Amino acid sequence: MSRIQQRVADAKAADKKLLVAYIVNGDPQPEVTLPTMHEMVGKGVDVIELGVPFSDPMAEGPVIQKGHERALVHKTSLTGSLDLVREFRKTNSTTPIVLMGYANPVERFGYEAFAKAAAEAGVDGLLTVDLPPEEVVVLKGALDAVGLDNIFLLAPTTTVERARRIAEHASGFLYYVSLKGVTGAGHLDVDDVKSKLASFGELTDLPVCVGFGIKDPATAKSVAQLADGVVIGSVLVEKMGSLEGQSPAVIAGAVGEIIGGIRTAIDSL
Repeated sequence: MSRIQQRVADAKAADKKLLVAYIVNGDPQPEVTLPTMHEMVGKGVDVIELGVPFSDPMAEGPVIQKGHERALVHKTSLTGSLDLVREFRKTNSTTPIVLMGYANPVERFGYEAFAKAAAEAGVDGLLTVDLPPEEVVVLKGALDAVGLDNIFLLAPTTTVERARRIAEHASGFLYYVSLKGVTGAGHLDVDDVKSKLASFGELTDLPVCVGFGIKDPATAKSVAQLADGVVIGSVLVEKMGSLEGQSPAVIAGAVGEIIGGIRTAIDSL
């Protein structure tokens, strides 16, 4: 059983919702990321999504784009992200880590070489934002060979038939993007989320976690009532960016405070 599968099983047994949280590696300074990851876990994050900085993060809104830009100033890379996971694993062997990013750096690394290096570093899954299911067969084979989960996005515009094809290629969990547009955009329509999750839930046994538009404990709680888990990202990246130049402890603590409030809210269901 993978770390992600174990965490899903533990949450289900405890009748709790999954809390998935995203930050960008190297943002706003490289020395911030590791202590922030540990603080996230301490405040109740179940799965860490570690953003791999990319020069053209097309799916991201202004907040996360700036996070990528801040990280790239420090030349943060895919290889550096694997090194960071390896360092994290020295003191945490149980929290799942999903690398989230774009296909180009993985393709340049080589699918088999990447999968092997990621598994050896302690990565548990990969979410490539711009790689559709029609083009994922080779990468999925490489990930499957080393036991890494292949995480996919579902969107409000995803048809039932396409969702079925996506679910066939996915493992770990599915990430439902609750809004049309880029990260951090728009207003969350809970009724629409409920309708979509009902249709997707008939297609797969994988847990479905909802992200985009979750900015505070209230929105997290409203979504957690409908989904298997919630994903937060922009609110954390924005806070980290606002504290650029502060000490790693200060930035990690501010992130932990946000996460703690959201964890309390979803656990109150």
